[in-house]
Amino acid sequence: MNLAQLWHNNAALVILIAIIIVVLPLLIFYIVKAKKEHPKGLIPAALSNMGERFGYYIMNAVLLLFLASKFGISDHFAGWIYAVFYFLIYVLALPGGLIADKLQNYKGTIIAGLLVMAVGYGLLSIPVFSESTAKVSGVLIFTCFALLLIASGNGLFKGNLQAIVGQMYDNFEAEAAKQGPEALAKAKSKRDSGFQIFYVFINIGGVIAPFVAPLLRSWWLKSQGLLYNSSLPKLCHQFINNSSEMSATEVDNLTQLSQAVQVGSEAVPVSADFCSQYLEVFNTGVHFSFIASVIAMIISLTIFVATKKKFPNPAKKEKKVVESYTPEERAANAKEIRQRLYALFAVLAVAVFFWFSFHQNGQSLSVFARDFVNTSAVPPEIWQCINPFFVIILTPIIMWLFGWLGNRGKQISTPRKIALGMFIAACAYIFLMIIATMKNYPSADTFDGLAETIKSAMRANPAVLILTYFFLTVAELFISPLGLSFVSKVAPKHLQGICQGLWLTATAVGNLFIAIGVTMLRTFPQQWQCWAVFAAFCLISMGVMLGMVKWLEKVTSE
Repeated sequence: MNLAQLWHNNAALVILIAIIIVVLPLLIFYIVKAKKEHPKGLIPAALSNMGERFGYYIMNAVLLLFLASKFGISDHFAGWIYAVFYFLIYVLALPGGLIADKLQNYKGTIIAGLLVMAVGYGLLSIPVFSESTAKVSGVLIFTCFALLLIASGNGLFKGNLQAIVGQMYDNFEAEAAKQGPEALAKAKSKRDSGFQIFYVFINIGGVIAPFVAPLLRSWWLKSQGLLYNSSLPKLCHQFINNSSEMSATEVDNLTQLSQAVQVGSEAVPVSADFCSQYLEVFNTGVHFSFIASVIAMIISLTIFVATKKKFPNPAKKEKKVVESYTPEERAANAKEIRQRLYALFAVLAVAVFFWFSFHQNGQSLSVFARDFVNTSAVPPEIWQCINPFFVIILTPIIMWLFGWLGNRGKQISTPRKIALGMFIAACAYIFLMIIATMKNYPSADTFDGLAETIKSAMRANPAVLILTYFFLTVAELFISPLGLSFVSKVAPKHLQGICQGLWLTATAVGNLFIAIGVTMLRTFPQQWQCWAVFAAFCLISMGVMLGMVKWLEKVTSE
């Protein structure tokens, strides 16, 4: 076996090992930095979140492509299941926040969420298949029920853990205030960087998770004398459901690919039995990966329970005598709360369009990676690790940049950072527009009908994905962790959970429409038109945010 073959057969494993080598010292750096400068509970909370995110991103990396490969449904149909699931993941954080606020029991709500998610992943790990060729089968309904459990558990977990981190910094700042204005100012300056460190741990789980399902799937295929090919499941479903309607090009593509994936014995001819066997083996390997998600939930639960004494309890509401306030003072308090909520909703409106564009990583960008990028050595799902990897690598650089500017009296406010992030996100899609125009990419539906040899020649280098995710990651670092920090600043003390839930609800609304990306990619005559829509949304959102900057800066400074 020559070096090229060795790389082709083991590229994913080599990349995973390299990532671990790079990430490990950075992980130690963040832990040391957090212990020196931040509240004691930050690292345990981040580790709890890291375990949960690891389990979640195993599933998230493969979900759309898994639904299409297992059930033979279109990318469009699978995309809408994914979108509704992603919507529920975030919107259910709102009732999750309401429950925790009402019970004043954030820790218990978080524990319940982890348990519910573990059950959902456990159901997904069962490799059940339907004998029916119908698109909507009992097994698909069972799969959607498991996804609903995961979304429900996530709603109890995600926003409330973020609320606990916000409470940590409230207490951290209150203690610093006792030491004087200078200490308070220094403590307040740590909140943004604290949420950035918290966000890094999310992505440490996310950077390793995308490797789990593809590696297990490839191992299981090899154990059955088969190889991985991302284009084959769709053709197998077409052959099983209605081979007579397949074009000559599609039949020829199926024949070529089916022969290429059979190893260790004489290749059998294409048949319904072969197609069914390949689909079952292909998807069983993915099912096994969800066992790792269950284990990750248990680890996250163990860390949280073992360290929960370090986390703050919600501040008890003090009984206030109404007569001690004048009507003017009561009106002023009410006005301040209204202003804070207006500011929150203004930023949430902008966040909707960011998440609509950013979360194409699991939608149109996954389909783009599968169909338009040469992923023969590294499966398309694994390329999703680029985003969290860049988060880990770039966060200390971004933190240093913000700190350097702050030390020179040029501090960039959180609202301005969010506006800048929208511009950077637009750059990612402008870059894809340029690539699609240079290569004259048609719609994905048109591309599917081409001969395999023509498609292979047209596929882009994986460097296109790397640069796209670079832009999107920098944008994310200017928006997502700082958005969490912004919410924790403007949220009234008694509404911390619900306000974090509102931030996640804005994310949910953006996610509900992400499947439109796949529809545009598959149906717009020229691919560049799809990317132009996302670029336009990002640029418009940037303009709106810049128009509100001065008002938002005033609200957050009060």
